[in-house]
Amino acid sequence: MRIFKNAWFIRFSRAQKISDEGLREAILRAEAGQVDADLGGGVVKQRIVRPGQGKSKGYRTIILLRKGFRAFFVYGFAKNERDNIRKDEEEQFKKMAEYVLGLSEVQLNILIANGQMEEVESNDEKVSK
Repeated sequence: MRIFKNAWFIRFSRAQKISDEGLREAILRAEAGQVDADLGGGVVKQRIVRPGQGKSKGYRTIILLRKGFRAFFVYGFAKNERDNIRKDEEEQFKKMAEYVLGLSEVQLNILIANGQMEEVESNDEKVSK
């Protein structure tokens, strides 16, 4: 399973001090079928831990997911800042999932090289299998 962050989420996770370990943990739960909300079309809403406060006071993330293949963190928010995503945003995430989950390795590598995507790493190594 390869895990990625888009440019928006890279900035968000850095500002909120969200660790790659926390992101990997969220994907492991999703892979095990433990998702907070499956919005359909490859879009999942999943909680991640807020450093020092746990999941219940954590962040909500939008993940574009194809189990056993790839996951893309594309959006996040604190529950105290916003209740949920709007229906029109959900539809946009579904369109994004169709495109992003269909990227070829060449296309994905171009996005990484351009700084539009970043692979989540573990102990300075890619988590790719």
